[in-house]
Amino acid sequence: MTVEGLSINLATVRQQWDMRQAVEACLTQGIRAIAPWRDQVAKIGLDEAARIVAANDLKVTGLCRGGMFPAADAEGRAAAIDDNKRAIDEACALRADCLVLVVGGLPQGSRDIVHAREMVADGIAAILPHARAAGMPLAIEPLHPMYAADRACVNTLAQALDICDLLGEGVGVAVDVYHVWWDPDLARQIARAGASGRILAHHICDWLVPTKDLLLDRGMMGDGVIDLKGIRRMIEAAGFLGHQEVEIFSSENWWKRPGEEVLTTCIERFHTVC
Repeated sequence: MTVEGLSINLATVRQQWDMRQAVEACLTQGIRAIAPWRDQVAKIGLDEAARIVAANDLKVTGLCRGGMFPAADAEGRAAAIDDNKRAIDEACALRADCLVLVVGGLPQGSRDIVHAREMVADGIAAILPHARAAGMPLAIEPLHPMYAADRACVNTLAQALDICDLLGEGVGVAVDVYHVWWDPDLARQIARAGASGRILAHHICDWLVPTKDLLLDRGMMGDGVIDLKGIRRMIEAAGFLGHQEVEIFSSENWWKRPGEEVLTTCIERFHTVC
């Protein structure tokens, strides 16, 4: 039987399987929606990855990731734009719902986060004509402020939506609970995103207490403190009824368990706590 409404971001089982193996395991457990990462696609080849998606009629809820726009010089910024255009083409080949953008942090040697955010908006503007022509939505994923310096200088839904409003059609947001659950303005900004049709993806996991590694110690749903059902209600009330995509980086726990156990647990928790 198909597990309706559940997608597995393949980072969740990246240490157990390659993309081909992960798809086979997901299908065995009735999961027909995935979100691969570009390195996983590259490992087996884009043509083969696209064939697997088409042959199994998979839902691809997103391709991870584009972004990383800020750079210390014009050459670096141009290289990022070129790479993002390639990422758009890859997302199209995989029939993905969107290309997820982790926008990038401060350029090396910089302390100017305002300028970094300007470079993000400029970078997205530069690739947006290519994305629109290809019909590929771009999903800005705001990351928790702990990543502002190195991974994403866009840290709240409000900041992401301001960029969306600036740039117009073809840009939206990926709402990852790990990054936004703490935001006191979350409910209002989810409603804002829904009113403009900007919600493109809904990522789930949990925030552990204590968190031992801010990047690689995400929790399985139900093991932490995030109000997953409450955020889901907000997102669905805002009009997004798409898949919940499990994305867990867990170097010392879930990446060390058998992949089948991870998927079984994802399904059980999706039904009971999400």
